[in-house]
Amino acid sequence: MLHLAEQIDAAAAIVRSQWAERPVAGIILGSGLGGLAREIDAAAKIDYAELPHFPRSTAVGHAGRLVCGTLAGRPVVAFQGRFHLYEGWTAEQASLPVRLAKALGAGGLIVSNAAGGLNPLYRVGDVMLIDDQINLMFANPLIGVNDDDLGPRFPDMCAPYDRQLQEVAMAAALEHRFVLHRGVYVGMLGPTYETRAEYRMCRRLGGDAVGMSTVPEVVAAVHAGMRVAGVSTITNAGTADALDETDHSAVTQIAGAAAERLGVITRAILQAL
Repeated sequence: MLHLAEQIDAAAAIVRSQWAERPVAGIILGSGLGGLAREIDAAAKIDYAELPHFPRSTAVGHAGRLVCGTLAGRPVVAFQGRFHLYEGWTAEQASLPVRLAKALGAGGLIVSNAAGGLNPLYRVGDVMLIDDQINLMFANPLIGVNDDDLGPRFPDMCAPYDRQLQEVAMAAALEHRFVLHRGVYVGMLGPTYETRAEYRMCRRLGGDAVGMSTVPEVVAAVHAGMRVAGVSTITNAGTADALDETDHSAVTQIAGAAAERLGVITRAILQAL
């Protein structure tokens, strides 16, 4: 991990050469949710290819671009696309957007994703506030020599998602009259969608939604001392005994339809940071 600081500094220097603001938060936009970036009053747009040491986002619905600007009157950096372990990237590489946001001065992180619903009360198109997570990726971005300047060797993960920010999000949903569940996100390696047996396992372990991202980013954010808020859009039903085939194009379409509610939550959280 000792070389990681140099990689982050190199990427941060490119961003600062085009945008001098200090963001209050980094926002990672998952599958089908990149449209939220259109609401940002953008001062700079930087392709990941311009950032040294940054991987390339190859997943469908991930533009691979950093948008710097203002949202809800607050300076932010939004990542249109993330890096998944199933694309061949390491957990450390998957966490680079988080590290970059922190290096630019962000104290908060907002993560979003498309997920399969495990909780039988959830419906396709619902939104879930992430209260906790289970790492079934069997990978961790902190493996290796620790750089104490980036964070502690053994960060505590008893509450990775900030409880105060959760309450802010719940209040915003109530004010705008839409359902916002609160539950546990299970991170799987992918890229295959889960089998019926795997859906049952994840549910019995305490999961409410399952996906292929987010976990490495949140671990890195906690390591860096950032306040984290996370939202999952339920894009397919993972009820094991009534399981239909999952199509990624349908997943991104449903996720995009939830962008307005995601925007409400994001703006409320930014005001609280």
